[in-house]
Amino acid sequence: MNRKRVLFVVVSLLLVLSMALAACGNNATPTAAPQQEEATQAPEASQAPEATEAATEAATEAPAEPVTIEVYYPVAVDAPIAKILQGYIDAFEAENPNIKVKPVFSGGYGDVKTTIQTTIEGGGKPPALAVMLAADLYDLINADYIIPMDDFINAMPDGDAYINDFFPAFMANSKYDGKIWSIPFQRSVVTLYYNADLFEQEGLQPPDSWESLAQAAEKLTIPGERWGIEWPSGWPYWLFQPLAIGNGQNIVKSPTEVVFDDPKVIEAVQFYIDLSHKYHAMPEGVQKNWGNAPADFAKGAAAMIVHSSGSLNGILKQADFKVGVMAVPGKEPGTYATVTGGGNFYIMKGVSPEEQAAAWKFIEFVTQPQYAADFSINTGYVATRKSAYDTDAMKKYIEEVPQAGQLRDMLQYAGMELSCMNLGKVRNIFHKYLQAAYNGEMTPEEAMKQAQKEADEALSIFK
Repeated sequence: MNRKRVLFVVVSLLLVLSMALAACGNNATPTAAPQQEEATQAPEASQAPEATEAATEAATEAPAEPVTIEVYYPVAVDAPIAKILQGYIDAFEAENPNIKVKPVFSGGYGDVKTTIQTTIEGGGKPPALAVMLAADLYDLINADYIIPMDDFINAMPDGDAYINDFFPAFMANSKYDGKIWSIPFQRSVVTLYYNADLFEQEGLQPPDSWESLAQAAEKLTIPGERWGIEWPSGWPYWLFQPLAIGNGQNIVKSPTEVVFDDPKVIEAVQFYIDLSHKYHAMPEGVQKNWGNAPADFAKGAAAMIVHSSGSLNGILKQADFKVGVMAVPGKEPGTYATVTGGGNFYIMKGVSPEEQAAAWKFIEFVTQPQYAADFSINTGYVATRKSAYDTDAMKKYIEEVPQAGQLRDMLQYAGMELSCMNLGKVRNIFHKYLQAAYNGEMTPEEAMKQAQKEADEALSIFK
């Protein structure tokens, strides 16, 4: 094992066990398949091999001999993911009788990554395919766990059209060094949910700026009965990012550069704090209410929440009022922001070319527009392909649930999710100091300057 990989593993094993699910849960009904998501030096991105010629050739035709592939998949959501995926597998195997797909469900995203890492470093064979966080891209490349998919895509008769059909916001975390390393599948966006009936009763318009958001939250707060807004911050970077983006500065610039101490980021931290300390419209300090916020909103204990788009189905089933969804308002009137999240398909190294080819065939199959639409309808995740919204099933669904179309439209305001080299360490640094600011242990400026200093140190070996 080379030095880079040894040190990566040491860092990863210490950090990955602390990971939590970054894009999250909802309730949905079952579905059937329709008819026809410390290194010592900077890594060399070209080190990871291309998909082999044999695998690429195999991907264009049915395998001559039977092949079985494992697919590792996270199921830390309320939707019946296992049943949904099995329906797709059954349909795939009917069309590809020489390929058997064995799903292995392993808790959340962090569990899948940890299981694969433990298997590989223990000398075992990884699965051919896995769904892991889109933000894990650089960690997986550095560890030499995955292969790029360009050869498979180039072998398709319409490879460019296939890739261009995915929403650009979802592809943003799929590319590095001129290559495509993952395919979007189980994806979400940060969403502001608001009680539209309450807004109408109080003569309020949906907020279009930080000021109008704060004023609406203040007006809708009833002490001891209802918060104007709940904004979970127990796993904070993802739900914080729209505030920074909405003030003109995302917290990440490149795989080796983060921007935590920019004045606009510091101002975004202060605005979050002001919602509780100045406007008294949400709980003070770190809000460890990720799991409770959708239920609080649905039962009327919060007039607004910031959460995952994946919570839409569950909220709609519980709420007895009109639910509004929108991107998070930016600082200036008429500006909005969100950030993508969730998981992508990755093809693993360490398996045969035939298994890699079969994994690609499964990706092609399950990302067809009708399946992308069906998955979105039955889970609450955003369909990853534009053409999914042209299917009859999705058109009918949006007529019944217009919020699903509004979630798609939010992608125009989406920034890239925090993803960088040494992600686990950098993310933990940001969490530590952002929460210190939220809890009043440090000023926003002190917290972000210290976060920047430590993050720069963690990234220095990659520059």
